[in-house]
Amino acid sequence: MLSINNLSYHIGGRALYENASLHIKPKDKIGLVGQNGTGKSTLLKLIHGDYQPSQGEIQKSKDCTLGFLNQDLLSYQSEDSILDVALEAFKETLQLQEQIDKVLKQMETDHSEEIINRLAHLQERFEANEGYTIKSKAEEVLEGIGFSTEDLSRPLKTFSGGWRMRVMLAKLLLEKPSLLMLDEPTNHLDLPSIQWVENYLKNYEGAVIVVSHDQIFLDNCISTTVEVSRKTLTAYPGNYSFYKKEKEEREEIQQNAYENQQKMIKDTERFIERFRAKATKSNQVQSRVKALERMDRVDEVVSDEVAVNFRFKFSRKSGREVVGLEEVSKSYGDIKILENTSVRIERGDKIALIGANGKGKSTLLRIIDGSENIQGERHEGFNVIKSFFAQHQLEALNVNNEILQEMTQAGSAKTETELRNVLGCFLFSNDDVFKKIKVLSGGEKSRVALAKTLISEANFLLLDEPTNHLDMQSVNILIQALQQYEGTFITVSHDRHFIKGVANKIWYIEDHQIKEYLGSYEEYADWKTRQEEKEINSRATSSPAKKVKEKKSQVSRNDTEVQQAKKELKKLQREMELLEQKIMDLEIEKEELEGKLADPSIYENEQESAGLNEKYAKLKKEEDSLTKSWESLGEKIDGLQEMV
Repeated sequence: MLSINNLSYHIGGRALYENASLHIKPKDKIGLVGQNGTGKSTLLKLIHGDYQPSQGEIQKSKDCTLGFLNQDLLSYQSEDSILDVALEAFKETLQLQEQIDKVLKQMETDHSEEIINRLAHLQERFEANEGYTIKSKAEEVLEGIGFSTEDLSRPLKTFSGGWRMRVMLAKLLLEKPSLLMLDEPTNHLDLPSIQWVENYLKNYEGAVIVVSHDQIFLDNCISTTVEVSRKTLTAYPGNYSFYKKEKEEREEIQQNAYENQQKMIKDTERFIERFRAKATKSNQVQSRVKALERMDRVDEVVSDEVAVNFRFKFSRKSGREVVGLEEVSKSYGDIKILENTSVRIERGDKIALIGANGKGKSTLLRIIDGSENIQGERHEGFNVIKSFFAQHQLEALNVNNEILQEMTQAGSAKTETELRNVLGCFLFSNDDVFKKIKVLSGGEKSRVALAKTLISEANFLLLDEPTNHLDMQSVNILIQALQQYEGTFITVSHDRHFIKGVANKIWYIEDHQIKEYLGSYEEYADWKTRQEEKEINSRATSSPAKKVKEKKSQVSRNDTEVQQAKKELKKLQREMELLEQKIMDLEIEKEELEGKLADPSIYENEQESAGLNEKYAKLKKEEDSLTKSWESLGEKIDGLQEMV
């Protein structure tokens, strides 16, 4: 269908591709991967014809049509509704509809056989093009990628860039080109929309080539991985996980071959050096010299993986409770976000807040931060030091600063060496640290802003879409850094690979309530699937009479029991607060005692040291007892919350 043969492409004096080749067949599902700057997006533009190769050729069959989603489409504006913009995918069918409308108008005064035959011919073509279903198809795709039914009539220009990009994606999907090319399609999609697009692409009739940093998205919708590296294209017959495993095995073989060759080269060079001056060995020496000159050298493997050893420093540890929300409500005019919902963040929680856009995830993050007005109560725990990362912080970077200068001004009191080590973890090495912020790409700015957040010595991080604009390597670095983080954090993200790597709790907003799942994302996804299956089975097997009975039973719940449960719940919550305060006081006392016991001079007085150790043991025993009571109270509270 499409062949890339011996492609070379140069930017200035730099070669991006040299003699690269790739063959794309009908129904191929290809993921294009590689580090930033290797030329993935450039390859799509070369295929589309936006750029011309320096050498080589790109050939496509006559019936091959191209559809290209790229970031340039963010600027597209229109007064038309998003439904009408999406319907532009059916250009020929819409033209037929216009012609049919004109003929029908003519038939008001012209009843000739010719005009009737023309109408019949046009209607036959219109039906062959499935013209009566194009509107429902457009609605299905638009709603699948996150638009509500009410949104469909709104003009495109009233939506933000990310939502406009979704409309462009919908239009491309409806056009069904032979080769669909998508450049970072998940950047502007929420989790339900990403999963919808995955399913759509898996069943797509044509070929697909996609550039994405979302590893799970690639795993779920591609069957071939093409790596862009060292100015060439290398195909792996499998999804992203297969590629990672296969690449590791190939690199192991290559590294062994390199080491064996290097040993042979050294042995040969020693022979040449040793016998160079001996006339009797001159033929053998010359033979070995020529052999070295003719030898095809095996390259040493240079790993793309970066191991991060990121040491976080806290000036103080937070109390057991970090932030609590009690009966919180939040609305924007008639749009209700939260209603009388309560939740608690405890020290050590690693929370991923997930779900569809428009549910209020970023709003909730600001509520937790304390920067959003609410109805209800928000209380912050003891010794909490916050640091908030959001995309607008990229704009807050001083564009005239160098990277190192920007980090120095973050106020962390770290030395230049320490800051360089941190920047090294985020792929800024050597002279990179002296680059001006204004020359950095979006991904590089994100890495700088994240690095500033992480050196803040905060014990509580709030991260809003931290993986946006990051490539795979940078996402993996962030995962490693957060895995080593000993504080508390909550992050909003649609990147499932990132969530799987860092979260021990999952939050989502449903029916204006904050819901919590205690476990990893994989466990949550498995649980969610089972719940949906149960709901489908329940709907399928439940009779109308049974539903009426269940509804009556639910309505007739004992109001007195509910009221009693509410009173008991408030009582237990007060007990919980008192208990937590006692535990925090004990922790402070324990820390003071630990400081004394860490002083070597205390052991010069055996009686005093024994007394302190005994006191410490008592405190620890008391803390354990209080913790058990706290856990027991928590279980009772959870049970009562389900009742009310």
